[in-house]
Amino acid sequence: LEDVRFAEVVKAVSGCEVIPVSKDAPVDALILQEVEKAIDAMLKAFEDKEHAVHGVGRINEVSRYIEDFLQTRLDAVEGLSCAIPLNSSGELQRSGYPDLRLEHAESGRVFYIDPKVYKSGSETSSFRTFYFEPKKETNKILDDASHLIVGVSHSGKVDGRWQFAGWQVVDLIEFRVRLKAEFQSSNRELYRENAVLLRSKSDQDTKECF
Repeated sequence: LEDVRFAEVVKAVSGCEVIPVSKDAPVDALILQEVEKAIDAMLKAFEDKEHAVHGVGRINEVSRYIEDFLQTRLDAVEGLSCAIPLNSSGELQRSGYPDLRLEHAESGRVFYIDPKVYKSGSETSSFRTFYFEPKKETNKILDDASHLIVGVSHSGKVDGRWQFAGWQVVDLIEFRVRLKAEFQSSNRELYRENAVLLRSKSDQDTKECF
């Protein structure tokens, strides 16, 4: 499981197909056009030094502003609806892949969109930047759909303002992933009384109170 098509993972977890994007298909071309317009409008809005996005301290927090802007902008386009996708339990869930569900009303065509921010020049980095947890109960992929990454590049913060350099829209039809298995536990298991060798004086006092 070191080199698996993401489309196969989606199919196994959700039963849904990942549909390739065709620039020649009228609906796909329309969607790409509207996504492009929305991104350009977003970056124009972010040029305002008073925009709230510049108040966040960590670049990871910027993704939420991108997500919110694109959702509002695309949802306002006639014939399109864009929202945070529900999970398989019917609950609204902001965490986890994907972030947005965009639907073309007339055709019923669905696009899942996941905005990401990356540092300019890091396009070839091997550092993990994509994460998908294959849990059926929290799965948010409920439609046969195309899957898009909206990648926005940045060059850091200058004079208190994030500098956004450009963007890319990526089709995940041939995207490949690898599985990282891990064993996990909790504090309940970690701090078992019969396993503690030493503890601070304050911790001992607390234990004695009980």
